[in-house]
Amino acid sequence: MGLCLLEGNEAIAWGAHDAGCSFFAGYPITPATSVFNTMLRLLPPKGGIVIQGEDEIASMGYCLGASMAGRKVMTATSGPGISLYSEHISFAVGSEIPLVIVDVQRLGPSTGSATRGADGDIQFLRWSNTGGISGIVLAPTDVKDCYTLTIHAFNLAEQYRCPVFIASNKEIGLTKESVDLDALAVPDLVERESAPPGGDYLPFKPMTQSQVPHFRPIGGQEISRQTSSTHGENGYITTSPAEIQAQVSRLERKLTANVDKFSLHESEINDQADTLVLTYGVSGRAARQACQELNQSGRATSVAVLKTLWPVPENLIQTLAKGAKRVLVVEMNLGQYVREIKRLLPGHKVEFLGAMDGKLITPSQIKEAVNG
Repeated sequence: MGLCLLEGNEAIAWGAHDAGCSFFAGYPITPATSVFNTMLRLLPPKGGIVIQGEDEIASMGYCLGASMAGRKVMTATSGPGISLYSEHISFAVGSEIPLVIVDVQRLGPSTGSATRGADGDIQFLRWSNTGGISGIVLAPTDVKDCYTLTIHAFNLAEQYRCPVFIASNKEIGLTKESVDLDALAVPDLVERESAPPGGDYLPFKPMTQSQVPHFRPIGGQEISRQTSSTHGENGYITTSPAEIQAQVSRLERKLTANVDKFSLHESEINDQADTLVLTYGVSGRAARQACQELNQSGRATSVAVLKTLWPVPENLIQTLAKGAKRVLVVEMNLGQYVREIKRLLPGHKVEFLGAMDGKLITPSQIKEAVNG
């Protein structure tokens, strides 16, 4: 595309397009609708499918069916829609169905303020399903991230056969920026690993190293089974405690054991700094600006912007904070991710700067908190 003017939602759609997405289903909701609109413009000309479901529940059901048939799929919504997605997210987690879910967050709770941003869904995305097994959550900071992290999201969904969330924000999704998509560094595309033809296929038997099963599409020439109930490796419902425990433990382990491989972030570590500003999402822009000004004024400060939020990139966070005595966590909510930082860094002084009033956290507020 070269140099173009895109909002974050449009960049997500282009990222999906370039990642090989061929199916999108959703329901209009502010501030995520322009993802839908852009997919409607991009997919049909290349043979893809875009469906508006009668509601969010139906839209997610369409996505699950398309993914089980072998397509790369995506949906987009905001907080109220994630609430309705929950049962199908559980199905995707338990039956290892790859898909990408975009949450363009708006101020909540409930209907909240449709045209104001927040990061109030961060814990919600982690625990978005029954059973307590987390998916993967990536958090963009700007339009460039919206494009590149969407490609990463599709790769991770395919590789680990799980739902992957993009935790965007109204301020990112509806802000236009100039960006050269052709100049961005993007990963090579990943496809889910298909089962060898013939033989006895066990749909939930993991490959030895990856802990992820081979894939065989529903509706193909060879039989594949899917169920939303507890099941063994053969895909049949089971009440065996040993089989159930083995499958549930593997669902968690296949992500937590590999999170170091996809702990995406940006950081500027000052060796002289005793304070680390740790943040994610749109607040990362203010944090970088604040820390640049602080360092220029002689107040040594480090900054880290997490792009992978769940599973928690524990080793990364501990490494980033190694030289600091104090960590300031900045979030557009009342304090959700800061709890993880306190858990991981018991020897550090962990402080919190947050707001959930529909306004962005500014560089000046961050500088004041660092100097305070």
